[in-house]
Amino acid sequence: MELLNSIVESLKDVLSGKILVVLLLGTGIWFTARLGFVQFREFGSAFKAVFGNIKLKGDKADKNGMSSFQSLATAIAAQVGTGNLAGAATAMVMGGPGAIFWMWISAILGMATIFAEATLAQKYKTIGEDGEITGGPVYYIRAAFKGRLGKTLAALFAILITLALGFMGNMVQANSIADSFKGAFGINPIIIGVIIAALSAFVFIGGAARVASITEKIVPIMAAFYIVGALVIIAMNFEMIPEAFRQIVVGAWNPGSAIGGFAGVAVSQAVKYGIARGLFSNEAGMGSTPNAHALAKVKHPCDQGMVAMMGVFIDTLVILNLTALVILVTGQLQSVNQTLSGAGLTQMAFNMGFGNFGKIFIAICMFFFAFSTIIGWYFFGEKNVKYLFGPKGVIPYASIVVILIVVGSVLKVELVWNLSDFFNSLMVIPNVLGLLALSGVVSKLYKEWEASKKAGKNKK
Repeated sequence: MELLNSIVESLKDVLSGKILVVLLLGTGIWFTARLGFVQFREFGSAFKAVFGNIKLKGDKADKNGMSSFQSLATAIAAQVGTGNLAGAATAMVMGGPGAIFWMWISAILGMATIFAEATLAQKYKTIGEDGEITGGPVYYIRAAFKGRLGKTLAALFAILITLALGFMGNMVQANSIADSFKGAFGINPIIIGVIIAALSAFVFIGGAARVASITEKIVPIMAAFYIVGALVIIAMNFEMIPEAFRQIVVGAWNPGSAIGGFAGVAVSQAVKYGIARGLFSNEAGMGSTPNAHALAKVKHPCDQGMVAMMGVFIDTLVILNLTALVILVTGQLQSVNQTLSGAGLTQMAFNMGFGNFGKIFIAICMFFFAFSTIIGWYFFGEKNVKYLFGPKGVIPYASIVVILIVVGSVLKVELVWNLSDFFNSLMVIPNVLGLLALSGVVSKLYKEWEASKKAGKNKK
C-alpha cells in the first residue's frame, strides 16, 4: 500500500506540477489570443449576465435544462470548495506570497479557457436516453475526434471524472467537513458523515431539478457569508493592506525580498504553486463545469460562455484572493512560515481575527463549501455515468457515493487523496485535446455572437 501510494504521489506530482501547468496555461494563452482577449473585452457583459439575473428561486429545472444562473450556481458549487480555504495558503507556504500573483494570472487566462468549455458544451449538447438535455466534454470530444479515437477519449474522460470527483473526490470533501467539525465542536466524525450522507441522498434523489434548486440558494449565501467574514478581518487590519499587496507583487519576482523566511524559495516555485493551485481551484480546462453549463437554457452558446467566465472570477479572483489577504494582513504567513499545512494556516489567520469563533467560522464555511462541492461533483459524475451506462447506472452510482461519503468522513487514507488528485489531473488531457481541436468552432461561434450583439444595438 505504501509503495503504491508513493508511485501514485510521484506520478501526480509530475502531472500537476509540470505537464498540466504548461498544458492548461498554454490553452489559456491560446484562447485568450484567438478570441481577442475575450475575458477583458466582454467582462462587463459577463458581469451583467450573472449579477443581473441572480434569483434564489428561479425557474424550475426540467428535462429541457436549467436557467443560466442555475447552471452557473451548480458549476460554482463544485469550484468553490475546500481548496478555497486551503489552496491560497498552500500556494503561499510552498511558493511565498508571490504565488498569489501567479494565481491571478492563471485565473485571468482560465477565464478564456472556461469560456471555450461552456460554449462547446452548449454547441454539442444533446438529448439523452432518458429524454433529458445533457452535454459536456464527452460530447465535444466525440465531435473533435471522429471514430474510435473520439469514442475512446470520451469514455476515458467519463471514467476518470467519475472516479476522481464522484467517488474519491467526495470522500475527501466529507473528510474535510468531519475534521473541521471535530476540531470546532468535538463531534464524532461518523455522526457528521451520516448527516452529510443523508442530506446528499436527499439532493441526489431529486435529480437535476433538486440540484439546481439547492445550488441556486446555497451558493450565493455561502459566498456572501465567507466574503463578509473575510472582509471584516481585512478591515480590522486595513493598515496592512498595502504591505500585503507589496509582498504579493514583489514576491512574484523575488520571493526572498518579499517576506522573511522565504529566502530559499525560487521564482519558479512561486510560479509553479501559484498557477497550479489557481487552476485546480477554478477548474478551468479540467472538464468538470461544462457538464453543468451544457444544461443552461440560453439563446446562443456564447451566452453561457460569458456566464462561465464569472465562475472563475468569483472562485479565484474574489474568494481565493480574500483568503490570501486574510492570511497576509493578520501576519500569519510571517509568524508560522512553512510549519503549518494550508488549512491550518487559514485557520490560524481567522483565529487571529475572530478569536475562538475563528475555528467555528471556518467549520461552518467548510461545511457549506465542501457540501456544495459534493453536490456538484456528484452531478458531474452522474452525467458521465449516464453516458457510459445509460439511466440504469444512476441508482448504483448514487448508492456508492452515499456509502463513500460516510466512509470518507471517518477514514482519511492518503492513497485515496492522491488517487483523487491523480485522476483529476489525467482527465484534463482528453478535455484539453478536445478544446484545442475545436478552437476554430469556438472562434466562429464568438464572431457570430459579436455580430448578433452589434445588430441588436443597431436596432435600438
